Amino acid sequence: MLIDHIFIFSDNNGIEANELAAFGLTEGSSRVHSGQGTVNRKFYFNNFFLEILWINNLKEISSDRMKGTKLLDRAEFKQNNVCPFGLCLVNEPLTDELFANAYAYYPAYFPNEMAIDVLANVDTPSLPWTFRLPFKGVSRKADEPRNHKTNLQNLTKAIFSFSNVLKNNAYLEQFKNEGQIIFQHSDRNHLTLEFDDCISGEVIS
Repeated sequence: MLIDHIFIFSDNNGIEANELAAFGLTEGSSRVHSGQGTVNRKFYFNNFFLEILWINNLKEISSDRMKGTKLLDRAEFKQNNVCPFGLCLVNEPLTDELFANAYAYYPAYFPNEMAIDVLANVDTPSLPWTFRLPFKGVSRKADEPRNHKTNLQNLTKAIFSFSNVLKNNAYLEQFKNEGQIIFQHSDRNHLTLEFDDCISGEVIS
């Protein structure tokens, strides 16, 4: 399975993006998710993009449209100690089994009643909020900046550290043979991104 993008919820109006820019990453476009109650800042690489996400409209993210997504729970990660990360997979046949029983979320900002398949991992909230877009294949825009002062180009590993998950979890079983997406037990919810097989020694954690 391929990663389309990863989001990290901020509880500080996205100020973490300033830290990434200071680290040497070139910022791309941003977007307000109308009806969803969130806004983002993004950083693009050759094979995925990183999204810093936060609430800009509490009424919208608390609405009936959003209740089934459980996205508000993820945004309130500091209060409830859930995983603040979202994992978006490329919509391809390899993901069909994983999303067979997914929740269909119809965002107000998508046309023609197009749905996002969502695995909110309600019973195991230390695992990432996992989803795929309705668009087949990679969704990244060609005109976004991808040249960074750090020279980072390709994401080679995304390591999600989690706690309080039972063994033989069906969700984790889907990823046991994935080289790019790795899950490991820990005493906290944490994300490590490895770029370019660590040739440069640069890791974002």
